[in-house]
Amino acid sequence: MTKTITFTLMHFCIAFSVTYALTGSAAAGGLVAAIEPLCNSVGFYFHEKVWQRLENRQAVEKHIPAHAWLHHQA
Repeated sequence: MTKTITFTLMHFCIAFSVTYALTGSAAAGGLVAAIEPLCNSVGFYFHEKVWQRLENRQAVEKHIPAHAWLHHQA
């Protein structure tokens, strides 16, 4: 969870800076910085969960002997 929070803070600063540089508006920068990183952080959290499941699945498959697959698939 700490990784998600620090990612959100970094993203907030980047989003504000880029939007402010493009528009010159602190209000627009604040609005974009508040909404866009939060959306991405939610996506990032679920992205990490999917990758954890894939990595766990691969780790389990490595521990199953090859001959076990023959009985499992039949």
